[in-house]
Amino acid sequence: MFRAAAGCSCHTDIPNDGPRLAGGRAIETPFGTFYSPNITPDPDTGIGGWTQEEFLRAMTEGASPSGEHYYPVFPYPSYARMTEQDLVDLWAYLSRQAPVERPNRAHELPWLLSWRSLLFFWKWWYLDEDEAVTDPERSEQWNRGAYLVNGPAHCGECHTPRDWLGGPDGSMALAGTTEGPEGELAPNITPDPETGIGRWHAADLAWLLETGLLPDGDSVQGAMAEAIDQGYSFLNADDRDAIADYLLSRPPVRNLVE
Repeated sequence: MFRAAAGCSCHTDIPNDGPRLAGGRAIETPFGTFYSPNITPDPDTGIGGWTQEEFLRAMTEGASPSGEHYYPVFPYPSYARMTEQDLVDLWAYLSRQAPVERPNRAHELPWLLSWRSLLFFWKWWYLDEDEAVTDPERSEQWNRGAYLVNGPAHCGECHTPRDWLGGPDGSMALAGTTEGPEGELAPNITPDPETGIGRWHAADLAWLLETGLLPDGDSVQGAMAEAIDQGYSFLNADDRDAIADYLLSRPPVRNLVE
């Protein structure tokens, strides 16, 4: 589950050679600059003082142990779709990593957005805390891919455009955005033949997730390269095939985001 979640790479300040999972990475968005928190089991600056129940609440409700709302730059709307057992497994893994003492850094946000209490209304509108539901009319592989894409891999968090409130635009799901992580382009990954991956084969997608190589021989860069290096390349072949099967089955959406 840790690898399926892209190795939680946002929590390592990779550009500055920061300690693994100790946070401090700047994540630039149209709403301000957020700094990822320390998720090592350090008891003072990380999550070492948390209980399993508090971790599950953070992942599914976007709330800290003290009840403070988390900003949705933390992709809890996707993690909320995960099964409880997968979240418990993820907690077990994180709890056994090397603790690093590194205080969290305050976000740099406009004055109004610093009011976390306003996130109550954001959650009321956008957050669905129900686990993913299996489609009995689809194959086991397709359902596995749907679970991974919409849950732990949180693909839509980067590849779906946001509205003015920072919520995902459902009509453009996975169709790409110019406001990807750290200001990068997140390409269209719907099967539109002109602006998306409609001319790709399932093997192309699975190969990309394993190696970072595109069908034309080029390689992905930036946040996606990190997600592959830290996470998706470690998935088993069946899971990568399932992701490819699901993505290529989705409705094509045309979106010129270059």
